[in-house]
Amino acid sequence: MNLFADIRALVLDALAEMTAEGTLPEGLSRDNVTVEPPRDAAHGDMATNAAMVLAKPAGRKPRDIAEALAAKLAADPRVDSADVAGPGFLNLRLAPRCWHGVLDAVLSEGTGYGRSIMGTGKKVNVEYVSANPTGPLHVGHTRGAVFGDALASLLDYAGYAVTREYYINDGGGQVDVLARSVYLRYLEALGQEVAFEDGTYPGDYLIPVGAALAKEKGGIWVDQPEEVWLAELRDYATEAMMDLIRADLAALGVTMDQFFSEKSLYGTGRIEAALADLDAKGLIYEGVLEPPKGKTPEDWEPREQTLFKSTEHGDDVDRPVKKSDGSWTYFAPDIAYHFDKVSRGFDVLIDVFGADHGGYVKRMKAAVSALSDGQVPLDIKLTQLVRLFKNGQPFKMSKRAGTFVTLRDVVDQVGPDVTRFVMLTRKNDAPLDFDFDKVLEQSRENPVFYVQYAHARVMSVLRKADEAGIAADDGTLRAADLSGLTHEAELGVARKLAEWPRLIEIAARTNEPHRVAFYLYELAGDFHGLWNRGNDVPQLRFLQEGDTATSQSKIALAQAVSIVISAGLGILGVKPAQEMR
Repeated sequence: MNLFADIRALVLDALAEMTAEGTLPEGLSRDNVTVEPPRDAAHGDMATNAAMVLAKPAGRKPRDIAEALAAKLAADPRVDSADVAGPGFLNLRLAPRCWHGVLDAVLSEGTGYGRSIMGTGKKVNVEYVSANPTGPLHVGHTRGAVFGDALASLLDYAGYAVTREYYINDGGGQVDVLARSVYLRYLEALGQEVAFEDGTYPGDYLIPVGAALAKEKGGIWVDQPEEVWLAELRDYATEAMMDLIRADLAALGVTMDQFFSEKSLYGTGRIEAALADLDAKGLIYEGVLEPPKGKTPEDWEPREQTLFKSTEHGDDVDRPVKKSDGSWTYFAPDIAYHFDKVSRGFDVLIDVFGADHGGYVKRMKAAVSALSDGQVPLDIKLTQLVRLFKNGQPFKMSKRAGTFVTLRDVVDQVGPDVTRFVMLTRKNDAPLDFDFDKVLEQSRENPVFYVQYAHARVMSVLRKADEAGIAADDGTLRAADLSGLTHEAELGVARKLAEWPRLIEIAARTNEPHRVAFYLYELAGDFHGLWNRGNDVPQLRFLQEGDTATSQSKIALAQAVSIVISAGLGILGVKPAQEMR
């Protein structure tokens, strides 16, 4: 059930009647007619812009359309009143039966309430994390992992067929550096003195990798030149780091459907095939780029390179895909990777990048547009930096120095549920402050606690009902008479529950899972407000002594809140709390 969709359908039916009667002309598009919560809740339950968007094409005054539409809507038993406001907005107040119907739907559909068929089964590839396999994940990767995973769950909930994917950057020079660093730890494990020069990874996380290698290989690589061990050690070290990364992701509750190796693109003809596709479309040429804008680097000189006409697909400048020495640029395998995604038949591609990849957005969108002939949209979401605080002091990280704060450091201190929820309390492109002290506070200022406390309170109501001998099983609550729920505080909670299906579709359409976290905080606030009102107004308490039927109706309302909170937390990858400690 989606009450907003139901009322919009009512509005569209009324407009169709007005057209049949000649009040409106034939052929008007109603695609932009919306029904949504009014900006000011005092104006009503829902508002429609129908008269405003139809006035000009209909050649009518907005208020004239609004007044005629109001008369038709007011005749429906679901509408208590329809009032014209301003130049032609129409505010609706709905009958209490609508809100009771919402509760019925939540109790009947369970955590499926709010699920949408909006995605119509379209295949979506969500690529996220994709960290270089040179060490454990750090807190910046954590935000991308949580965001990408929650987005994938949101899209699944909205009816898309989602594939979660990790792109392993194992084809570049950084993996050679990793292999050399592991080689040093290997020598160290065999008792040799080693020195980590600039450009190597001195982190302690490589000590067990070197020790395992020493146990497996013994001393066969000691004093051997690099060409003897580098290729094999690249594979060994990469797999060891990917095992570590998979374990880190598992600690956060993230499981990938697909791992794609960059290395698999080299020497297999796949890069060449992708560029051949672009070449066949007239988008590859030999040319010389203009010098960089601003101060030109001293070592810059004009060189003829193989270029992709990315400007024909919305980029600012054409991009090199092959250097003058014949080697591939970093962009070339990325084109090939996305060509593979397009070839796998995905209808939509989503990449989650760190903020430092902002310069890649236009060129990647241009590449996918060209490769798919404009048929496959690519949305790139950038996740901004996470600033860590503890005891009022900022935490610093430095991957090369081996002193960075890892994903596991964060999860071990506050747990995966808190980590995930907090990472979604800001829009992905806004910086996020993660204060280890504040995220564990038990206060309204801590959204994790506030939402979990609401769910735990409902669980306490169910336990107390059981102790009092009041049946509160699912079947009994579905059959409860809800007509007695008439207080504004109770109906206010039902109104917020009615927004859930609409919120899901908006969040999925914009690829913004943080909207779910915000909604849950607001729902928890409405529920806590009702709970606290019960301290002063006894008839609002969820358990009414000596009145089983009334208690069950109020418990049904509370249970509906817990169902939606559970569904929302499920999208975010957070387990709902049964009690607070």
